[in-house]
Amino acid sequence: MEATPLLTPYKMGEFNVAHRVVLAPATRYRSYRNQLKQEATRNNSGVLSCEGMDATPLLTPYKMGEFNLAHRVVLAPVTRCRSYGNLAQPHNTLYYAQRAAPGVLLIAEASAVSETAKAYPHVPGLWSQEQVEAWKPVVDAVHAKGALFFCQIWHTGSSSPTEFGAPPKLEREEIPQMVNDFRVAARNAIKAGFDGVEIHAANGFLVNQFWWFLGDKDDDDTAEKSKPVQRDQLMKNGASDSGSLEILCRFATDVVAAVVDEVGVDHVGVRLSPFAEYVDGSDVDPEAHALHLIHFMDKLGVLYCHVVEPRMCADGEDGKLAIPHRLLPFRKAFRGTFIVNGGYDRDEGDKVVSEGYADLVSYGRLFLANPDLPERFRRNAGLNKYDRSTFYTSDPVVGYTDYPFLEHEIGVAN
Repeated sequence: MEATPLLTPYKMGEFNVAHRVVLAPATRYRSYRNQLKQEATRNNSGVLSCEGMDATPLLTPYKMGEFNLAHRVVLAPVTRCRSYGNLAQPHNTLYYAQRAAPGVLLIAEASAVSETAKAYPHVPGLWSQEQVEAWKPVVDAVHAKGALFFCQIWHTGSSSPTEFGAPPKLEREEIPQMVNDFRVAARNAIKAGFDGVEIHAANGFLVNQFWWFLGDKDDDDTAEKSKPVQRDQLMKNGASDSGSLEILCRFATDVVAAVVDEVGVDHVGVRLSPFAEYVDGSDVDPEAHALHLIHFMDKLGVLYCHVVEPRMCADGEDGKLAIPHRLLPFRKAFRGTFIVNGGYDRDEGDKVVSEGYADLVSYGRLFLANPDLPERFRRNAGLNKYDRSTFYTSDPVVGYTDYPFLEHEIGVAN
């Protein structure tokens, strides 16, 4: 036969290749059921037992850096406003210990990085030694049950429980101090015994606010010059699109770099909400900003990226609310552990893990109302309904530590 250029031999370094046709890499997802049963049979550590249960992808073990997780179900950080005086309390210890189990990853509610970083009542902090000491019993209780514990750290900026606005007007010399506040809080989290920290760069708080606003660099102190300017105004003044992207993400990248430098890249995660819009009429592209930051995180080797899905929308076929599943570009851009959040239940969690869309799935409202959520998923049992009216109340028991466990429900039924 007559040979074609595609079928001619080729020498690739030390390798002699017969022709130019190459099998491209293609991800092939397979059922986890038999694999999980085999792993559960071999596992004698007590971390995961699937005997007699219908194992699902969501409940398969996972290795996140140096941490061995029993399954893919994660407690999402949820503000509960029950840390009086910005100090962790004994009832906080009980709350997290209830949700702890061998190999479970818990992410604690956001701790303020400074005295000025909190806009909500009774949120914990991590800027003082007193707060470090207050967190220690909580962390010890979680570790005593074999769980892993990360702490989210935040600065609320101008945000309050009712409104969103531009970040506070800062002098140039104040910005490095705010970056350093995150560094100190991360250091204190490790001193308190946490396994790592999650930087809160989502939901319209300080790190996120810089995506929509940029402080004017002019030294003029007039009232007009003291106002932050939105990106669309910046663009009118001739700033390049790529340049403005770097500027608006600079605070976020500085914070991530500082925290990584302080506690090590293997102990840092970042939470993002790229589809939440907080400024009406702005031409800001938060997805592009998130992708820019994720590329930066990926180059540093950040342990995990925790991203919130867009709001659920009506499905075209039956009109039911459905998760949009628009995080794939971010998943592809990040080589570390990818955690998704937002509207997930057991079946949706199984689906995204089995398809490789996510490594882990975090649950907020379902986990706060079901302290044994992974076990309920394992048994495919019913779930407690959460009481939204108690999410942010200050009661140390009601809507906080009084949600029943599955064993209690079974005992009552019997």
